[in-house]
Amino acid sequence: MAKLLLIDDEADVQYSFRRIFDSPEIELTTAASGEEGLKLLPRVKPDLVIMDIRMGGITGLETLRRIRQIDTKVLVILMTAYGTTQTAIEAMKLGAYDYLLKPFDVPKLKEIVQGALKTARDMRQVVSYQPLLETEDYELGIVGRSEPMQKVFKLIGQLAASDATALITGESGTGKELVARAIYHHSERAAKPFLAINCAAIPEQLLESELFGHEKGAFTSANNQRIGRFEQCHQGTIFLDEIGDMTPATQTKILRVLQSGTFERVGGNQPIHVDVRVIAATNKPLEQAVAARQFREDLFYRLNVVRIQLPALRERPEDIRLLVNYFLKKFAHDQQGQPKSIAGGALKILEKYHWPGNVRELENAIQRAVVVAKGDVILPADLPPEINDPGSAATTVVPSPGTTPAAGGEEGLTEMGSVARMLFRWAKKDPKLKIIPAVERELIIHALQETKGNQVHASKLLGITRATLRKRVEKFGIRKELNIV
Repeated sequence: MAKLLLIDDEADVQYSFRRIFDSPEIELTTAASGEEGLKLLPRVKPDLVIMDIRMGGITGLETLRRIRQIDTKVLVILMTAYGTTQTAIEAMKLGAYDYLLKPFDVPKLKEIVQGALKTARDMRQVVSYQPLLETEDYELGIVGRSEPMQKVFKLIGQLAASDATALITGESGTGKELVARAIYHHSERAAKPFLAINCAAIPEQLLESELFGHEKGAFTSANNQRIGRFEQCHQGTIFLDEIGDMTPATQTKILRVLQSGTFERVGGNQPIHVDVRVIAATNKPLEQAVAARQFREDLFYRLNVVRIQLPALRERPEDIRLLVNYFLKKFAHDQQGQPKSIAGGALKILEKYHWPGNVRELENAIQRAVVVAKGDVILPADLPPEINDPGSAATTVVPSPGTTPAAGGEEGLTEMGSVARMLFRWAKKDPKLKIIPAVERELIIHALQETKGNQVHASKLLGITRATLRKRVEKFGIRKELNIV
């Protein structure tokens, strides 16, 4: 359960928060002054503090200073009815996570609070990288006894003892953020902030502002000055996930931070100095992106000081049994019950599956099995169909709403099944073959050729959105190949 401490001397605001955050997942405690909030802090041990800047007694600014002296990991969101004043900006510089303007927009408030609570969990949950997790084996950890994972553990230990920039590479779902957090938690910066930014999830026009902040009037909607994540993370660690999706302009600023520790806010001309350790991650082959001039070569070498290549799950099948037991205990702990066991037949199916989604897919599969299992033992029938019968996903077609199967559908299904079986035979012979990406790439190329490069028609043909199609075109590097503008 997340713990939220509200410090505000207005009874209406306290009442509003009780209604907005009336949830079994959040425990809300209120205080009417900074003094009362500081007294409650050691007892409540909140994950997040939200408070007004102007209150009776000590100000929100002074309360923030004292909170930071007590615990630098407690996240604080400031509220103010004076969004243009320098006071709010100074509060952000002191380490506040964010600030809100009164009267606040409820959906925006919930979004910021949920993001802050996730960040708080990330900073407080220590990531273990012991191969067996002998004590608290249901807690967050990186599991594995295989040789590839032993190499990863050694690199984590070496990186934790230094302050070097790190680049974590590997397929989606292999646990890149867990590795980044393990490095942070075992480093000398563990008492300082840790912020994770998914560069692919933030629109490119907003990412630079998110990282470096902006000055008032820097762009149309910049009504106030904003402090970016790098300033908030001073003396801490920032994790840049999917860094391969950054625009060239943002790459240039990241390079400058790594070289000199300075940057400028969007629309500003005043250099700002920060001491931040950067850990980056990507599932893209950056060497190819550099060769195609899609990623700066000098930035690549700055990031690639120490590199951790995470193995795909299919490259360490001996770890599947350990991971299954780990997830069974984890879900049992979450539900405050006894862990289920797994039948030998079900375990063999899991060990033979090729896991295109890696550890994340395995976790989802175990969670599903725990939910649907009728008894205390997980049976083969409880596993997802695509895992229990790898060919089933390829031989089954689900029509879109409002459509009917085309004539000769049964013949088409049979043909698809034959192709799927042939592909899996190839995969067994060559474990390095990545079937789904290869097939997906060819489908996109043929769809674009069929529609003469019309992305709207091609996306409809493929049954995906145009935005998804554009991302796939970039991901597979087929823009130049098909001369797509």
